[in-house]
Amino acid sequence: MSSTLDATAEADRGLADLPADAPDAPSRHAAVRRTFAVISHPDAGKSTLTEALALHTGAVTRAGHVKGKAGRAGVVSDWQEMEQQRGISISSAVLQLDHRGRVLNLVDTPGHADFSEDTYRVLAAVDCAIMLVDASRGMERQTRKLFDVCKHRGLPVITVINKWDRPGREALDLMDEVAQVTGMTPTPLTWPVGVAGDFRGVVDRRTGGYTRYTRTPGGATVAEQEHLSAEQALAREGETWTTAAEEAELLAVENGDHDEAAFLAGRTTPVLFAAAVLNFGVDHLLDTLLAHAPAPGPRPDAAGEPRPLDTGFSGQVFKIQSGTDRAHRDRVALVRVCSGRFERGTPLTVSRTGRTLTTKHAQHLQGAARTSIEESWPGDVVGLVGANGIEVGDTLHAQGAVTYPAIPSFAPEHFVVARPADLSRSKQFHKGIAELDAEGVVQVLRSDLRGEQAPVLAAVGPLQLEVASHRMAGDFSCPIRTEPLSYSVARRTTREHVRALTQQRGTEVLERRDGDLLAVFTDVWRMNGVVRELPDVVLEPLVADTTA
Repeated sequence: MSSTLDATAEADRGLADLPADAPDAPSRHAAVRRTFAVISHPDAGKSTLTEALALHTGAVTRAGHVKGKAGRAGVVSDWQEMEQQRGISISSAVLQLDHRGRVLNLVDTPGHADFSEDTYRVLAAVDCAIMLVDASRGMERQTRKLFDVCKHRGLPVITVINKWDRPGREALDLMDEVAQVTGMTPTPLTWPVGVAGDFRGVVDRRTGGYTRYTRTPGGATVAEQEHLSAEQALAREGETWTTAAEEAELLAVENGDHDEAAFLAGRTTPVLFAAAVLNFGVDHLLDTLLAHAPAPGPRPDAAGEPRPLDTGFSGQVFKIQSGTDRAHRDRVALVRVCSGRFERGTPLTVSRTGRTLTTKHAQHLQGAARTSIEESWPGDVVGLVGANGIEVGDTLHAQGAVTYPAIPSFAPEHFVVARPADLSRSKQFHKGIAELDAEGVVQVLRSDLRGEQAPVLAAVGPLQLEVASHRMAGDFSCPIRTEPLSYSVARRTTREHVRALTQQRGTEVLERRDGDLLAVFTDVWRMNGVVRELPDVVLEPLVADTTA
């Protein structure tokens, strides 16, 4: 039996457990959905893999390439001007793909380390992650950091060894590294035939068969495949097949085969080998998503109580984005549907404020492209256009009040003072800064000492600050001047300690939009000096603080 049939059969078994007399139950719609993100270090091929998935599911007819290289179009998920110029993902793109009667919600994430906070927010909205590993570089720094976030959130992880078409490390060596870094047991579902740089195909460890790939011109269309038995593979590939088959048998002894319960519990990670730029191995990844990735389930609220799928609609805002429609400079809130059925036009309540939100303009976003929708189900991502008065992390609900846990902010490490280059554009300056703050492009910090005309922009990485300047000039017609500050460490403090902290050298206290007070220091040594002088001061580390 082919892996495609296996995947469909295994996914169908989940549907068979649902009541047949409830075709419109949210739980039935959730069962055919898979909502996931792709995480990786920069340049591991994340945008290329996203494009390959779109190609294999029919969302595009020819796969694009980052920066439109080799005569190919640019990727659909990188739609901002800076993304297309630099060949990096900056924003979060949402792609909904239909594949063999299933709905795949791919929330594409920034790969650059400077935008890891945006990736963290996305990981709060998905049920599974694909960890993309470069075949020559292995588990790089950003991959490790993002894996730690997945582990913290309890997300099951599927590992894809990418770029097997280029010279790289030995496959068994990579398995050892994945195990050592993640603490999970890698259980390969496919195994490469041919060393890195000579990628001929894969052994399907579930069937023992051989999938042989032939590249198409430029890799812009689906790769040609042959499905051969072990005997046919031996006749075709000779010693290369024998080596791959023997290594696959060794893995069965040392690592065991895939165990669904262990995978969902985070003890194991299924592994596949691919070359996304050539569309090799993408079909097996789709099979794996259908067969093994978890469908949306009940989500715990702020009190830890799971909210059943079949209750009234609820969702959480994980991203606010402006500028997707450059003609209107609109504002779109991306909402993960957590329970119930979303219907366009239904008034929703913002749990934080109690105010009512209209949903007349609800859309699916495919990169910069948009499609109006009438309904959505658990696991889907809905774009609410013109959703003013809501923030990242807000819970929206119809019947049955609920509040989901807040989405934390990362610890900033880079700080600048921002001022309008033209003082006559003060109104545009304040509007633009507020929008960038709400979107999470940067954290905006204020103090009575600096005043509203000189807010501090704080970010995980300096490229975030560059994006903020680019957006202010392009989207809000208000170029800004920035002055770097010498701070590099931030800690959360309380109001009772503000006076004492501000009297310390190399220290300042700034207020974030959510009301948190951040004490910022020039470096760790200065902070430690303050702690020695003020041993009772409250200084709490923030999420993903590399100095903690």
